[in-house]
Amino acid sequence: MKYKRKLYDATKMRDFRELVNRYSTLYSEQIAFEYKETPNSQEHIKITYAQFADDIKSLGTALLNMGLSEKKVAIIGPNRYEWCTSYLAITTSNMIVVPLDRALPANEIEDLIIRSKAEAVIFDKKYADVFSKLANEKKSNLSLYICMDNLENFTTYSSLIQKGHSLLINGDNKYDSIEIDNKKMSIMLFTSGTTSISKAVALSQSNICEDIYALAQMTDIRKDDTFLSFLPLHHTFESTCTFLYGTFSGITVAFCDGIKYVQKNLAEFKVTGFVCVPLMLEIMYKKIKKGIEEKGKTKLVQKMTKVCNGLLKFKIDIRRKVFKEILDNLGGKLRMLIAGGAAMSKDAIQGFLDLGINLLQGYGLTETSPVVAGENDKFKRCGSVGFPLPGIDVKIDNPNSEGVGEIAVKAPTVMLEYVDNPEATAEVLKDGWFYTGDLGYFDKDGFLFITGRKKDVIVLKNGKNIFPEEIEILIQHLPYVSESMVFGRPEPDGDYKIGAKIVYNKDVINEMYPNISEEELHKQVWEDIKEKVNHKMPAYKYIREIILTDEPLIKTTTQKVKRHEELKLILGEA
Repeated sequence: MKYKRKLYDATKMRDFRELVNRYSTLYSEQIAFEYKETPNSQEHIKITYAQFADDIKSLGTALLNMGLSEKKVAIIGPNRYEWCTSYLAITTSNMIVVPLDRALPANEIEDLIIRSKAEAVIFDKKYADVFSKLANEKKSNLSLYICMDNLENFTTYSSLIQKGHSLLINGDNKYDSIEIDNKKMSIMLFTSGTTSISKAVALSQSNICEDIYALAQMTDIRKDDTFLSFLPLHHTFESTCTFLYGTFSGITVAFCDGIKYVQKNLAEFKVTGFVCVPLMLEIMYKKIKKGIEEKGKTKLVQKMTKVCNGLLKFKIDIRRKVFKEILDNLGGKLRMLIAGGAAMSKDAIQGFLDLGINLLQGYGLTETSPVVAGENDKFKRCGSVGFPLPGIDVKIDNPNSEGVGEIAVKAPTVMLEYVDNPEATAEVLKDGWFYTGDLGYFDKDGFLFITGRKKDVIVLKNGKNIFPEEIEILIQHLPYVSESMVFGRPEPDGDYKIGAKIVYNKDVINEMYPNISEEELHKQVWEDIKEKVNHKMPAYKYIREIILTDEPLIKTTTQKVKRHEELKLILGEA
């Protein structure tokens, strides 16, 4: 049976102007954003959709009067209201927005500013020194430096809002007279990686509007929802799903005070959902399990889970009442989680579903705006990433005997090109299909499963393929494991020995094995790997070497492991 992709009727937008019009017509008095000035502040700042729309128009008008029409404007900073206003003011004023990664070092920010040919930048005060240096050196195309905060020596965001507002009162109609070409590049995004290898992805407003339309047909995000925003907004996953799709649906976006304040913010902002990476949910789930164990309620929870799941077959749902105490520790209102970017253990997925939290897994790439596939509110399958969104075609190219091949996508959400890189564009765009570099397969019901990156597959001498992510999910079940990376160590005979670098949580280890020596710890983990990982796999996949550390793996700013760099360290090539 092929499952239905579409569950809900949705409105299709042509461009971001129509999105901003929704703010002022459908949701004007509702709260668009809620945040605090500092983590310990008791005061919550709330911005209505009407004010948001007015600020977008005012800022856009001011930028147009500075001669920036059709120019590139970069933005960089933490997730904050001014970032969101800037993004939409730029794109609805016929300019190209260049969102930059807030976690990059100064030299890489400078390089990307130069590569992008941006003529203006809107930035958080944290980056004042970077842009003072760029202004003095005059190495870039930048002529306008706009600070989101009121710093001297820079044009300020607040002064431009005031200027634009005055111009509008006096009859300036530059903003209203703009016509958006929704097929042209409107967003220029750099892929993660060092500046020398990162590619600049060209997305149009049509690309992202089509993805929002597809998402709205599959998931029930409501205007009384509050989503916590903590993944970086420069990344398409957070930008499209929380910010753009969220505000399209009329939600309140609450800005997180920082990763260590997530649990506190869930309660403070009465959060009903958020978008995140699986690693964070794995950590959350382990904490929930630990809390249940410490209270001696493991057997009770298991028993009540069976009762609840049994009643679900008769469409009786008592999960949120039964597990109220656990849900209250997550703020009490949490009903939806959207996860993507990596594989996630079936235990954690099922654990959240058992509590009555709707966990939706998805799959996508920057080049596809980003979501390609996802679970919907009705149909889910543990371990899969759902099925292609409405209007998106996915095929498995050159599948092997097990049906695993490269995932290719044909859709109106696929990027225009890699900017100034026709060779790289030609490598991935062929006959209307975008070749993702990811490997996967469809099951008999049309659910898509991801097995790993094409470039990360370990091919043994006997022709067998080993997908590191599949083994890493099994390792993740060990309670003291924070993260892991499976690798192949080249052998003299041309084959590979499978190894795993395991990052353990020191606090959990100290609790489980007080005063354990390094040698004893290595022995204990090795026994666990043999019993709880190797025994679940065929012999050719067995882990035969482990490396233990409490240091986090090298990652991109979007928390993807830099496998190539880690492998160089492991093989002594760094």
